Amino acid sequence: MTARLQEQQAAGEEGAGTALALRGVVKRFGDITAVDHVDLIVPQGICLGLLGPNGAGKSTTMRMITGQAHLDAGSIEVLGHPVPAHSKHARAEMGVVPQLDNLDVELTARQNLEVFAHLYRVPRARRRDAVDRALRMAHLVDRADTKTDELSGGMRRRLLVARSLVHSPRFVLLDEPTVGLDPQVRQELWSLVDALRHEGVSVLMSTHYIEEAERLADEVAVMSRGRIIARGTPAGLRDAHVGREAVEYYGSPDRLGEVETIAVEGGLPTRRTGPSVSVLRAEHMPESTAALLGAGARRASNLEDVFVSLTGETVE
Repeated sequence: MTARLQEQQAAGEEGAGTALALRGVVKRFGDITAVDHVDLIVPQGICLGLLGPNGAGKSTTMRMITGQAHLDAGSIEVLGHPVPAHSKHARAEMGVVPQLDNLDVELTARQNLEVFAHLYRVPRARRRDAVDRALRMAHLVDRADTKTDELSGGMRRRLLVARSLVHSPRFVLLDEPTVGLDPQVRQELWSLVDALRHEGVSVLMSTHYIEEAERLADEVAVMSRGRIIARGTPAGLRDAHVGREAVEYYGSPDRLGEVETIAVEGGLPTRRTGPSVSVLRAEHMPESTAALLGAGARRASNLEDVFVSLTGETVE
C-alpha cells in the first residue's frame, strides 16, 4: 500500500476531505458474491476511475452507493452521509449518470433539466440559471427546445450528464458513461468529464475502457471478481506492475512459446495479446535476452498490461 493511499484511508476514517468511503462492503446474489469486502476511499476533488471488465462488480458497487441496492455487509458513506440510512441526503449532494438512458423522451432537453432541478429543490429564483448552465456545459444550448427522442445518441448522453449537474453536486457518479458510443462522441463526453475535474467536482467513474481511465482519472482502482486488486495513478500502476515499456513479438505458436521461455529465463514477465506475446519491463531487458529474442515492436506499456498481469483477464 502506498503512503498516499494510507493517508487517504486515514482521512476517510476521520471523515475529513472524503467524498466517498466504502469499508468492507459485500453484496451477494444467492451463492454469487458480486462485491467482496471492498474498501474504497475517494478524496474530495479527484476523479477516480473504477476499471474492470463486465461482471467485475462495478455497476453493483455503483447501485449500492446510490442506495438502489442494499449491501449485505460493511458500510458506505457519501459526503459523510451513511448509505442507505441517509440516502436522500447523499443523493441531494451528488449527481448520477446511469449506464442506461432513462430520459423522458416526451420532454425537451430543457424540460428534462427543469424537472430534475425541481426534484433536487434548486430554488425557484436560481432554477433557470442552473438549467442554462447545465445546457452550456453539455453544449446543448442550440437543442434546448428539441424533444429528447429527436436527439442523437451522443446528445442524449450529454443531456444525461447535464441532468446530473443541474443542482451543482459536490460528487458525481458516472456508470460506464461512454458505453456503446462511437469514438467522436466518446471524445465529447471526455471533454465534459474533464471540465468537471477542473471545477473541483469529485468524480467516481466506472469503465472498462483503458484509454478512458488513463485519460480522465487522477487515480485508478482495478476491480476483478468483486475485489479491488490494485490502486494508484495510471503511471504509478504501470511502473509498479509492468514497467514503462513492452516489446511485442509475432509468429507461430511455437515461436511465441519460445519468446515466453526466453523472457522468463531473463527475468521478464510476459502477456499474450492475441497473435503476439508482449515482453514487459522491456526497459530492463538484459542485452543477452534481447539478442536471443531478436527484433520486436517496442511500445509504451498501458493499464491493460497491468490488468492482465494482475488477473489473467482481458478488459473488453
